[in-house]
Amino acid sequence: MSVGMKVQASETTSPSSSAVRTPSGQFRLMEAAWREAEKHKWIESEKAGRDLGDQAIHDWSRRYFRRWCRDRWIEHLSGSCYWCELDKSDFGLLQRDFHTNVALVQVVVQRIKAGGENLDIIQWVLDNDRSLDDALEILRLLDINSRRISFWP
Repeated sequence: MSVGMKVQASETTSPSSSAVRTPSGQFRLMEAAWREAEKHKWIESEKAGRDLGDQAIHDWSRRYFRRWCRDRWIEHLSGSCYWCELDKSDFGLLQRDFHTNVALVQVVVQRIKAGGENLDIIQWVLDNDRSLDDALEILRLLDINSRRISFWP
């Protein structure tokens, strides 16, 4: 394991306070998401002086779920929290030397953490004369797009 990746893993925050552990010690992503949405509903309903119901749940889903889920995925990748709905083989991936260009892996992960998508990262790679082949391989291994989860049916 490279020193840089150890630093990367330690930067991840602890699981959300609303995280629910399974009997095996894993966390349930969707249960934690619902708890976060319910907290949002309560706060927004208090502000409005009435129960906002599903409207507030939809609001949280639209405004926050994607980023919240991305943060949980990074926790899973870094090995700090196992979320049972996420790919088992991804757990702790950032602690393993899954690509030889460790410096670029760190940059790509930082850009993903900041909300970057594949095209944003590719554009950054091209603008900064980094290895496009390495970046494409890292993005393929991380596979952001197939890791998307829907919150509301």
